Amino acid sequence: MIIVEDDKVRIDKYLSEKLDISRSKVQKLIASGKVLVNDKVISSNYKTKLNDKIEVNDSLDFDITVEKEDIPIDIVYEDRYLLVINKESGMVVHPAPGHYTKTLVNALLYKFDIDKTTDIRPGIVHRLDKDTSGLMLVAKNEKVHDMLANMIKNKEVKRCYLALVDGVINHETGTIDAPIGRDSYDRQKMAVTDTNSKDAITHFKVLKRYKDKTLLECILETGRTHQIRVHMKYINHPVVNDPIYNKNKADSFGQMLHSKSIEFIHPITKQKLFFEVDPPKEFLEKLKELDKD
Repeated sequence: MIIVEDDKVRIDKYLSEKLDISRSKVQKLIASGKVLVNDKVISSNYKTKLNDKIEVNDSLDFDITVEKEDIPIDIVYEDRYLLVINKESGMVVHPAPGHYTKTLVNALLYKFDIDKTTDIRPGIVHRLDKDTSGLMLVAKNEKVHDMLANMIKNKEVKRCYLALVDGVINHETGTIDAPIGRDSYDRQKMAVTDTNSKDAITHFKVLKRYKDKTLLECILETGRTHQIRVHMKYINHPVVNDPIYNKNKADSFGQMLHSKSIEFIHPITKQKLFFEVDPPKEFLEKLKELDKD
């Protein structure tokens, strides 16, 4: 079930972006009656309305076959219900056009008995951008997946990030409370906007100041797409090496953003769990470089 967040967008365009599949594929699904809006069959030129309920027949795989692949994963914690993994920068989380293989999902299916159902994102509770490293939660079955997703929705999972940003931030702490939605000029990007947006709140604390950079600890109160990256750009301190939201040239490593720690109550055992991992060597090397300036 998809709840519409953008008003007055053609549904074929909306679903193409939302599901990461081609527009022509969406049109075929619509033409075959596989897409329902508010329990009704619609045409491809239907314009979305806020809070529309869209159902797509998940028995179709959108021409994506998720294969098992033997790819190394850094497992921080595992039990019969869930995993906590340390995702490396550069790894795509789930298959999509252009990334059918070598994703986290391909690796998970090879190593673990995860309920695949008919989804191309089995086990994935929340995602990290391709070039964001660090901790992620993965559910081993649908029941635990739903429980963890609700915990995140209800702000019962504390996620802390490290972000290296351009410029020197003089105050010690801050809160960015600015709604995020699709960029009206480039729908592949997100932006702070009042149009078809959702509340987004990021808390940050300065950990260290450099000559022209600042190392931050960021805590998400909400979990919008690209939230930290968009919010940092909004306050004119974009994440270093961000290829989308920072005008400076980015190298192949990608943005200096790392999911540092995660804390939550286990949905089944009720045990309090806390995990923390260091950022990748490229991130640490950049900090050492800045220390020399």
